[in-house]
Parts: sequence; C-alpha cells; structure tokens
Amino acid sequence: MAGNDLGSLLGGLLGGGKGGTAGGSGAGILGALLQSLAGGSGSGPAGGGSGNPLGGLLEMLARSGLTEQKNSWVGTGENQPVTGAQIQQAVPDETLKQVAEQAGVTPDQAATKIAETLPQAVDKLSPNGRLPSASLEDLIKAQQV
Repeated sequence: MAGNDLGSLLGGLLGGGKGGTAGGSGAGILGALLQSLAGGSGSGPAGGGSGNPLGGLLEMLARSGLTEQKNSWVGTGENQPVTGAQIQQAVPDETLKQVAEQAGVTPDQAATKIAETLPQAVDKLSPNGRLPSASLEDLIKAQQV
C-alpha cells in the first residue's frame, strides 16, 4: 500500500528506519495521513496542487491558526512545536479517524504522533527555507541520497 511506502520513506528520512503504520510509528502515521490527503478521499481540499499533499496539509494548518509554527518548520530557524490537539483541529475528523484506524491507534494517539513527527519532516523536506514543488516521494528520495 502506498501509505506504508510513504511511511517507510519518511521513517528513513527521519532516522526511524522502517516507518510502516503498524504499531503507530510517527513516520508511518504521517505517511498514511499524507497518502490519505493525496488520495482525495473527499475529506477536504488538501492536494497541494503538485502531487505533494504536504503543501495541502500545511495550508490546513495555516487556516487553523498555525501559520507561525508552519513557517518555522519550512524556514531555516528553530522549529516551533505543535500539539496533538492542534493537529486534531486542523485535520478533518474523518481523515484522522481513517489514519488512526490504519495505524491501529486512537485518533488522539495519531494526532500526537503527527504533532511529534511533522515539524522534523517538514524541516528536512524544505532545506532551503521553502517547500519544493516536486512530488513528496521524489523529495524524500532526494533527501536520502
């Protein structure tokens, strides 16, 4: 499944090795969330336009009042933290429930894992202070070389 592939790629990028969603790893859950957003499961406008659902997720966060945090991850300064509760407010309930179900965790646990993983993932995927427009898989693979 593509969500597990994306989770594995993110796990490698973040130094977590295997990142499949089983057991609720942060990279696996984030990968499942991004895959869900890319799949356009009708849960909200999050495509990000260029095959990069990360852009759509960041737009969701900005609309939820997390612009300062989002900008800190993309920028070159220190990453500001975000909480699971803030993630739950930003991500559509159905999407978060679906991702949590895939990972075998509760939506609260999924949101917390996403909050722990997302700042580092965005930071690594935007090394020049901006998010490139390539596909998410291409971005991750380029970072791992």
